[in-house]
Amino acid sequence: MKTILFDGLVLVSILIVCVSCKERQSLPVGGDYKTLNVTLSDRTLHSDFPATIQGKQDVKVYPQISGLITRICINEGADVKKGQTLFVIDQTPYKAALETAEANVESAEANVATTQMTADSKEELFRENVVSNFDLQQARNTLRSAKASLAQARAELTNARNNLSYTEIKSPVDGTAGMSSYRIGALVSPSISTPLVSVSDNGEMYVYFSMTEKQILALSRQNGSLSNALEVMPEVGLLLSDGSEYPEKGRVDAISGIIDPSTGAVTLRAVFPNADHILRSGGTGNVRLPYEKKGCIVIPQTATYELQDKVFVYKVVDGKTKSAQITVFGINNGKEYIVESGLATGDVIIAEGAGLLRDGMTVGSAASSRDTQVRNASDKDAQ
Repeated sequence: MKTILFDGLVLVSILIVCVSCKERQSLPVGGDYKTLNVTLSDRTLHSDFPATIQGKQDVKVYPQISGLITRICINEGADVKKGQTLFVIDQTPYKAALETAEANVESAEANVATTQMTADSKEELFRENVVSNFDLQQARNTLRSAKASLAQARAELTNARNNLSYTEIKSPVDGTAGMSSYRIGALVSPSISTPLVSVSDNGEMYVYFSMTEKQILALSRQNGSLSNALEVMPEVGLLLSDGSEYPEKGRVDAISGIIDPSTGAVTLRAVFPNADHILRSGGTGNVRLPYEKKGCIVIPQTATYELQDKVFVYKVVDGKTKSAQITVFGINNGKEYIVESGLATGDVIIAEGAGLLRDGMTVGSAASSRDTQVRNASDKDAQ
């Protein structure tokens, strides 16, 4: 009996120890983590946006008449001036049409002169009661018809002169000529689908890029309206396709009022000077947009984790972790967040590995908060 009682007590003791160990294992295990003292600082964040480059004027040049190309007056890719001849179309038929029109005008002028004399004569004879009123009106109508024919001949002369001038196809703007698929002897007309050449005005370049609806809303709220945002928006940079930075700065001068329903993005336009013609129409790059925030809370993104599109951090309260939701500025540099609400100066948060923590974990400091403190814009990495 004693043996049975003793065995029972031993079994109960073992069960108590096992339950105690399991409960101990289920408690969060702490450790040393980098912490961060939340302070106010200034930041200039850069965000890069894929962009396409276009000339301020990209003009496609088409012929206004039909004919064979007899001369090509430019080199592809060369700079051209407004009014410079690019192509010449066979002028022979148009010169003949002009001479015919000039002859028709002379004939019509002679006819008008003759009918004018006839009408004047009828007027005199009518006053002397030699001819009837019918004869007089008939002479007057003949004169009107002759004058109308003269006007028509002069219009045809003007049209013939214009057509002859159209045989010389000139550049409508200053710019750079593109490539042409047409050669001497090619038959062209106003209905061709491919332009003779494109001329791009590259003195200033338009650079188009897009921002998300959320980013546009953040800009609008920050400045009161999009028109105010345009006025205060800082100069923007341009990263070229080879990764180098374009030496000139540009300015954002337009924001589309329409959201693309297929992408949810809004198009913006920046203007860049291009005196050295480094930029070419049709090129690509990245617009670098700076955002300067003064007296703000900035934390590394490694200090946050996301849950259902919400951003959280772990505060350190009495040596234990406590999750807290924060609101961040809609634009960031990929490394840091600007916190708009949820944190206050003096709070201590976990600086790294937030996604591995849980509420109630006991944590120590692996590095002094001074080493990981968010400082003023002297941190060049953030720029």
